Amino acid sequence: MVNLINTSSSPLPSGKVKVPHPPKPDSTPPILVNGVKIEFEAIGAETQLHPAKTPGEAYREAVRALVVRELLVQEAAAKNIVAKPEQYDSGHSEMAADAAIRQLLELEIKTPEADEAACKTYYEANRNKFCSETIYEAKHILFAAPISDQKARREAMLAAKQVIKQLDENPSRFGELALAHSACPSKEQGGSLGQLTKGSTVAEFEEVLFELDPGQMSSAPVASQFGYHVILLERIIKGEQLPFEAVKTRIGAWLEASSWSRAVSQYISLLAGRAEIEGFDMGGSDTPLVQ
Repeated sequence: MVNLINTSSSPLPSGKVKVPHPPKPDSTPPILVNGVKIEFEAIGAETQLHPAKTPGEAYREAVRALVVRELLVQEAAAKNIVAKPEQYDSGHSEMAADAAIRQLLELEIKTPEADEAACKTYYEANRNKFCSETIYEAKHILFAAPISDQKARREAMLAAKQVIKQLDENPSRFGELALAHSACPSKEQGGSLGQLTKGSTVAEFEEVLFELDPGQMSSAPVASQFGYHVILLERIIKGEQLPFEAVKTRIGAWLEASSWSRAVSQYISLLAGRAEIEGFDMGGSDTPLVQ
């Protein structure tokens, strides 16, 4: 599938994703684009590229992608576009149809460059998006125990509670107790995890860490998939506003990409509006046709 086209309605889920199977051939009517049939085998292969919550959703997104592709291929042929496939660093070459689609869009889609005034306007309206990340300097002591071993987790939790009690009496012993008890390699640095930003650690750890004040330790063991943690927040370095000049290029690229995406979406909608599409309703989704 040409990488210019993305019909997914949401970012691909991470982690546990089951790729559903599309409906059986005899359970759905044939899908035709100006008389050209979208083969069921192609839909099945395309479905693998669209992980979704339900088989029906994956099927619809796969069909939508293939219908869009066929519309573009037919339009390129109607305009007698024959493009030279690009050669990739991997040694593979672009498919002829993808090359034709690429050239078609290059010829048909014209969008203005984002000037400094547009970039500045966006920056001023979205200043909160352009800040450096807040940094958290933290230490921890990990009592390792897999989620599947309930006995080990109980023992780990009790051991963590005992260490918390010791640290309540003498906080200066954190490094010493980390070296003695922690199952994390950070124990060699007194439990120091260095500088963390949002997303650096697992959600359960961050949920507690971000609520602590500098110098404060978690009052109870913090459970995660790794076991139980005793967390100490040492310092917070607040994120700062990035100056316009530092982000101007990034804003310009984003504005131009967004403008291009909207233009291509409108172009595909135009092609779909004048095409004869049977067996599938292109108006059944509010999601953009391209990204």
